[in-house]
Amino acid sequence: MSRVTTVIVNYQTPDLLRNAVHSFKQHYADSKMLIFDNGSQDHSKSVITDLKSLFPQSIQTHFEEDNIFHGPAMDKALREMVDTEYCFFLDSDTVTKKGGFLQRGVDILSAKEENYALGHKLNVNKRVFKDPEGTPIILTPYLLMKTEPYSLFPPFFHHGQPVMNNFRKAQENGYQLIHFPMEEYIDHLWRGTASKFGYGLGLKGKFDFLLNKLGL
Repeated sequence: MSRVTTVIVNYQTPDLLRNAVHSFKQHYADSKMLIFDNGSQDHSKSVITDLKSLFPQSIQTHFEEDNIFHGPAMDKALREMVDTEYCFFLDSDTVTKKGGFLQRGVDILSAKEENYALGHKLNVNKRVFKDPEGTPIILTPYLLMKTEPYSLFPPFFHHGQPVMNNFRKAQENGYQLIHFPMEEYIDHLWRGTASKFGYGLGLKGKFDFLLNKLGL
């Protein structure tokens, strides 16, 4: 899949990362991959270096000095490092069960110019909680998207759903988000950075949770 770069953002989840990369590479051995380490202070660098040595032709690495948080890391990868037509974001706490999803996803996105992103589609409200009447987004654990339109809209940002502003504005401008059953191909273990270290949103995240409960 020379048209796709798979991006995994890692922050202090080296053992999960190793499993994510190996399971993905079982199905896409030659597919281009960027491992973006987000300022880890554990043994992540040695694990990433080992992974690079196993797949020297297809894995690129990037190491941030400090944690810039997940959304800004996604943004930096898209703007500065991904040079393919499509980008596939894959969380470090995933296990790829079978292949075929990148080929099918690219076929769907390339069918129409306005098709922008593909994956598990969910509607969320203004505080980014699940709401059937809210704005559609694609969840980030397994997100395939076109790279060229990305810079036309607000960047991914530091948030529990970092894609929110970008996808909202894209849809306002006629682009489409496509639901695709990624969970049939990839298990998301929900054991990654957020479960270990939180989203780093502090009081704002708690305040939004309370206001959402109150319906505000």
